[in-house]
Amino acid sequence: MSDVVDADELLRRMQRSRDGALRELRTWQARGEELRSHDPGAAREAEMRGVAYEVVLRVLDEILRPGSHPVDTTGEPAGSTGAP
Repeated sequence: MSDVVDADELLRRMQRSRDGALRELRTWQARGEELRSHDPGAAREAEMRGVAYEVVLRVLDEILRPGSHPVDTTGEPAGSTGAP
């Protein structure tokens, strides 16, 4: 990674990465839905992969659009009720 890139190129690369993460998130969510009824184990794996892409997407969103999303100060994962 010895290429020197300017800020515009870096921004374009991050936006492409964000778009790719969004596509992957949607793909894994759809796959999880398809598998839910006949292969719960594979559905769970698809869900976990989707969660990983969701995290990447949230990080890239915060880098590209700081402050555009509410900040969770509870330390709980998104969608968590806090109950064990």
